[in-house]
Amino acid sequence: MKTIGLIGGMSWESTSEYYRLLNELTRDRLGGLHSARCVLYSVDFAEIEQLQVQGRWAEAGDMLAAAARSLERAGADMVLICTNTMHKVAGQVEAAVTVPLLHLADATADAVTATGLRTVGLLGTAFTMEQDFYRARLEKRGLDVLIPEAADRALVHQVIYEELCLGVVQDTSRAEYQRVIRKLAEKGAQGVILGCTEIELLIGAQDSPVPVFPTTRLHVEAAVEAALAAAT
Repeated sequence: MKTIGLIGGMSWESTSEYYRLLNELTRDRLGGLHSARCVLYSVDFAEIEQLQVQGRWAEAGDMLAAAARSLERAGADMVLICTNTMHKVAGQVEAAVTVPLLHLADATADAVTATGLRTVGLLGTAFTMEQDFYRARLEKRGLDVLIPEAADRALVHQVIYEELCLGVVQDTSRAEYQRVIRKLAEKGAQGVILGCTEIELLIGAQDSPVPVFPTTRLHVEAAVEAALAAAT
């Protein structure tokens, strides 16, 4: 198995899910006591979040690019950015290393198109829902992407940063997310992308009238597949 490099800590709540899933899926594929070969570079999310708020994306990209170079020096054969939002700087990270970057939006789009669905709702941070860096990548894969209305986008964003990133999971917030998902389905969404790695801590398939696409799991599945395929 090749070594998977993880740029994590954004937040560490979802990064811990990456580590758990990597090892579970590797064990499921290889059996016995097998676990994933991986290297983790965990940043201080407080520093990254401030750069996000201030629109200093290039500086945030420099930090993640440095992390990627460290992972490559540590032996990583591929790099994953363990957060949807920071794929805004995926180009900087990709340019910083010689090993491949496994883009989260590509793994997600592949999973959606494999089901035959074309119109999907997108939940995530305000950056992910409102800016083009993520939606445009999905649309280039042939998907039609719907986002919630402004008030609902604000609610989804607030729950991510003020609750889920802090490990707080509340039934009231789950009910609000379910309401937002129902509205997206009523608008024509055939499925919903959980486009923030923390949302899977709150929402599962049972919470939605349409299929959900959990981006953390999908990213990990693609990474394990690539690591094992490369090894063979």
